[in-house]
Amino acid sequence: MGRRVIPRLVAAALCLGMTHAAWALDARIHGIEGDVADNVRHYLSGLEAEQYGRARLESEIRRRTREAMRVYGYYEPEIEHQLDDRDPPRRVTLTIEPGPQVRIEVLDIRLDGDAARDPPFRQAVDDFPLALGDPLSHAPWDRLRNRLAALSLERGYFDWRFTDRRMEVRPFDESARLYLALDSGARYRFGQVAIRGSHIVEERLRRMAPFTPGDPYLAGDVALYNQRLGQVGWFGSVSVRPRLDVRRELALPPPRLGWWNEVDAAGEAAADATPEISVSRLTPDALTTVATLRAPERPEMPIDVVVTPADRHQFEVGVGYATDVGPRLRFGWDQPWINRYGHSLDHDLFVSQPEQQLTGTYLMPLDNPLRDQYRAQYGLRHRDTGDTRTLESSVELARRWEFDNRWVQTVFVRATFEDFTQGGEADSVLIYYPGVSWSRTRTRDPRFPTWGDRQRIAFEYSDSVWGSDADFLRMTGDTEWIRMLGDNQRFVTRLGLGAIETDDFSKVPPSLRFFTGGDRSVRGYAYESLAPRNEEGRLRGGQQLLTASAEIQRRVTGDWWGAAFVDTGDAFDDWAPDSLNTGAGLGVRWISPVGPIRFDVAHPFDDEENAWRLHFAIGPEF
Repeated sequence: MGRRVIPRLVAAALCLGMTHAAWALDARIHGIEGDVADNVRHYLSGLEAEQYGRARLESEIRRRTREAMRVYGYYEPEIEHQLDDRDPPRRVTLTIEPGPQVRIEVLDIRLDGDAARDPPFRQAVDDFPLALGDPLSHAPWDRLRNRLAALSLERGYFDWRFTDRRMEVRPFDESARLYLALDSGARYRFGQVAIRGSHIVEERLRRMAPFTPGDPYLAGDVALYNQRLGQVGWFGSVSVRPRLDVRRELALPPPRLGWWNEVDAAGEAAADATPEISVSRLTPDALTTVATLRAPERPEMPIDVVVTPADRHQFEVGVGYATDVGPRLRFGWDQPWINRYGHSLDHDLFVSQPEQQLTGTYLMPLDNPLRDQYRAQYGLRHRDTGDTRTLESSVELARRWEFDNRWVQTVFVRATFEDFTQGGEADSVLIYYPGVSWSRTRTRDPRFPTWGDRQRIAFEYSDSVWGSDADFLRMTGDTEWIRMLGDNQRFVTRLGLGAIETDDFSKVPPSLRFFTGGDRSVRGYAYESLAPRNEEGRLRGGQQLLTASAEIQRRVTGDWWGAAFVDTGDAFDDWAPDSLNTGAGLGVRWISPVGPIRFDVAHPFDDEENAWRLHFAIGPEF
């Protein structure tokens, strides 16, 4: 054992020595400062002294220093250097006299072609920070050149070229002459969209394009089209590309003969004195072009879309834990497309100790599948939380719209049968009620949002006029905000409201009554334990709801955050409650690969029997 350990220690020591020898050269600079000195240090930072002899190292230091200063207009610096006595050297001291700085004597920037009238090109030229008489700096000049080239491709100038691109520097005259001329040519317009591999009706995919044939070309529109096709879920892969080589496809090379035909052709050629004539073929696109007898007024760029179908059946299994419901299991079966019109169907099974639920949703997309849909939904749910025991089945038909401001409007009609026992009182109801909701969710980095907000408001109405067993008007609303202060402080606030107007509250099923308390509402109290109680002390649910929460989080280190929070709220029967239940506590947040894991310790100020309560959950706030 010892014989093997000693060689390993020796090898490790050698590796450490080699690592030490690969340290970069440290540069100390006198005579210049600011960006110029920083750039010299940057150029010398990758210089490994052990790779050079001493004389060659000195030459390389001078070369790199001159190159670093040249981009700031210093072309004739005087450089004195001194290396330390170690072998190889670890430090160099530079004393630099920068000399005169080259200044711009001629600045000639020209735009020709359609780009001369295109505002982004004019803006790029107007934003150029250098003027006549200014010291020369290479970086802004390079950025302008790259910006014009990028704009040409982004905005459909596929025939662009620089007709002049010069930087003439005269160090002896301390002057520079800059020339840049862009000939953009004509701006291309979108041509026809060619779709391959689609199992969905092609016209439906064409309507999803943010452009129409004949519109000015924009690379951003191509990327947006690709994004939309990827978001609908119908395809396993999506590629949307401009057909950049369309002009090279107009002529085809002469056909090549197989070796057996080449032998026959050679024999016939020897016997026939007729000179050989080479014939080229033309593609159908070329024949069509010739038939027009004139060039198009505006060149067009066809768009090629290549897609592959997504798996028709997709399955997902999820396992989690939360203090409110304990261990939980979710099984999902999704069918992202079931016919050529893009209709989809998904089923979800959720199982936990207090609740078991099976739901299914059938989506029928309209002209814009991402924004406009019809939805048919069914659901079966069993819940047993002690004072609440219910068996519920429901069917819903809905119409969904998403507006440009990202608000989503949903109009629905729902039928629900619920057989329940609430607070020891048993009943069953069959209710039919329409409703409307508006919601919006905005977030950055859904895994752990550093910025985001969510709003939702909904109205539901039931009336015995159309055969419903309950008369009520129900309103719910909630909002949640996440904001950052700097990079290490995060704020989360929530507010929830609810109200039911009815003449017979006993006919309103438990699924529509209000309860609060738990991980997602008022921490420090048990799940749905806050609500009005009957004479026997059992929960019966409330007609109004109010909850609020404020939480501040601070990064401790890396993906670990600490949290402090205050929650308050209650479900009640009067519009103005006498008091609210309040809880406060501390928590820990860990941003795991599967999402944030939250652990909280909360103290309920209005519950003498439970001094502290633990809360544990996995997943982002929304």
